[in-house]
Order: sequence, then C-alpha cells, then structure tokens
Amino acid sequence: MRTLSPLRRAVAAGALVLAAVVPTAVPAQAGSGASGLPGRLDAAIRQTMDEAGIPGVVVGLWRPGHPDYVRSFGVADTTTGAPIADYMNFRIGSETKTFTVTALLQLVDDCLVGLDDPIAKYVDGVRDGENITLRQLAGMRSGLFSYSEDADFAAALLSDPERQWTPEELLPYGMKHENKFPPGAAFDYSNSNLVLLGLVVEKVTGRKLADVIHDRVLRPGRLHRTLFPTGAEFPSPHPRGYTNQTLTGETADATDWNPSWGWAAGAMISNLRDLRVWAKDLATGTLLSPATQAERLKMQPIGVPGTSYGLGIFDSNGWIGHNGSLPGYESVTVYLPEEDATLVVLLNTDSFHNGQEPSTLLAKAITTIATPSHIYD
Repeated sequence: MRTLSPLRRAVAAGALVLAAVVPTAVPAQAGSGASGLPGRLDAAIRQTMDEAGIPGVVVGLWRPGHPDYVRSFGVADTTTGAPIADYMNFRIGSETKTFTVTALLQLVDDCLVGLDDPIAKYVDGVRDGENITLRQLAGMRSGLFSYSEDADFAAALLSDPERQWTPEELLPYGMKHENKFPPGAAFDYSNSNLVLLGLVVEKVTGRKLADVIHDRVLRPGRLHRTLFPTGAEFPSPHPRGYTNQTLTGETADATDWNPSWGWAAGAMISNLRDLRVWAKDLATGTLLSPATQAERLKMQPIGVPGTSYGLGIFDSNGWIGHNGSLPGYESVTVYLPEEDATLVVLLNTDSFHNGQEPSTLLAKAITTIATPSHIYD
C-alpha cells in the first residue's frame, strides 16, 4: 500500500519501456498437469505480466491439502536476460511497517509505552501532537501530511536517488503542511506516521531502530535473510529493479537507489522464504501477547470495499498482511486464516499499469483462481 504522491503522479503517464518479458517458470510438481490449478495459475501470472509489462516475479502460495506452489517467472535483468529466482532478495517497501509496528507493540507488552499515549510525549514539534496518539499513527488516522506526498521532497529524492536521508530530514517535508483532518476523524495513509513511530521505538529503547527490529523481531522469528539496511546495501543475489518514477518519466534501473528515505516506513529487504514465515507470524501474533495482537487486528474501514486497516496491517477480503512498494520493487505478503493459506508475491518493478500497482494485479489474478471466495484486491 502506498500513497499516490507527487512522486507517483509526476511519472504515472510515463511509458514502461522494458526488454521483452520471457516467463521462465520452474517445472511443475509431479502430478500437476497444465490443465490443473498450477497450470491455470501459471497462465494467469504470465498473462498479467505480459499485460502490465512486469519483467520478473516470484510467487509462493501455500495451502494445507494442496501442493506448494512456488514459481519464478521472467527476468532479473532486462539487459542480460538472466532469469529471476525464488531465492533472491527483494526490497519490500511498506512491508517494513509491519516490522516497525511489531517492535512498537512489543514495547506496549513491556508496559514501556501505551497505544493511547500522545506522540508529543516522545517527539517534539508534531502539529497537534498532544492529541495524536500512537494508535492513530499506527492505524493511519493521525491526519498528518505524508512527507512523501510533498512535491519538494519528490524533486529532492528523484534528483539524487542515492542520497542518504535521516528521519529528521524527512519529517519537515510533511510538517510544513496543515494536518488533513482532526486526529481519528478519517483514514489517510501517511509515511510520516511510521517515521514518528520509529523515533518512539528509538527513544524508549535507547537503540537504533534497525537493531531493535533485528534483535526483537527478526532473530526470534528466525528471519535470517531479512534486514533493515543502514543505506543502499542490498545483499546478493537480487534482481535489478525498474521504475518509471523518474524526473523524466523514462524507465530507470533503481536497484542501487538508497531506500533510507523510507526508513521505518519502507527500507527493509527480505526474500520468499522469510516472508512465508512472517506472513503467518504477523497475522497470528506470534511475537505479541494475545491482548496486544487483538489491538493490532481491530480493523477499521478505509473507504475501499472489502479492505480495512488495523495497526500497521490490513485485511483484504480475508487476506491479512501488508504490501510494499518503492522505486523498482513491489511485494505482497498475506495470510488467510480461514484456509491457513499464505501468499507471497515479489516483483522487480513498481510501474503502474492502468493506474494499478502490478503487485495488486498479480495477487488478484492468483487469488481469483486459488481462493475465489477471498480475492485480494
């Protein structure tokens, strides 16, 4: 999930010009004919890739009573034609929010913070900060303007995409705007909310957010290939990432762009295996007390039929989790409690197709076939 910001609006009309997509699915498992479910999923994914101009995608779908569906389609590099692979690392954008909010909720369990504490208790200079709570920040109901929606920020980022940003440099771009509505009055997706929550975690623990997430979330969750980078580092192997979020609207290779501008809202890296584990842990609250997990899962409507948002987590027609997007990469990591099913989609472009995120198009195509009573949309 991502704000439709000037960063996106400025380049949404730019044509996606990439090398031809060559789907390269791994062999179907024994006993799964082309006319069966795996074959239908393969065909739907290939069709979506062709229509949306997606260079490469990795998909994992796990459901009890069904063979595991793990596939890689297309290319990791449009220049060399090297195939994408399911063991590769990806930038996961706003899925970072699920880790940041988990770290915050662990502090709630430790009685070190309260969800209804005002942000002013921890961070100075937030407009109406005495009335905006940590709960409202995590639930996207603070009313704060997102720094990533600011036109000056978009220009600064796209003029120097390898720049290293600090949280303190990000927030003023949002704070110069009036709040959109009184705290709690509506839903509005704002990256400023998560940067503020990251600063709360740092202030309360006295440690860097990346270290807290590593020690308290990633290590106990055995997520060994997931990390919170300090800069532009990107462990190999990884695919090249392609975006049309550029000053000209031309497609560019964003692989080495510095994600520090996303920080607590969008900087992290992971892979298919780790996200499979995280999807269920997140949705079931493995790292939290039942009471705090229940607070996280108090979903509220956001104005989109079938979709609601809790605390750093959403419900899309029964699929619980989050998606992610930043220049070059998109992802979806969701769990369906009703069927004990997990879906992970990872791709190496964020270029919209007909106004929609390519990751949403893929997840919708997959779930329309695999779980028609619960279509991700």
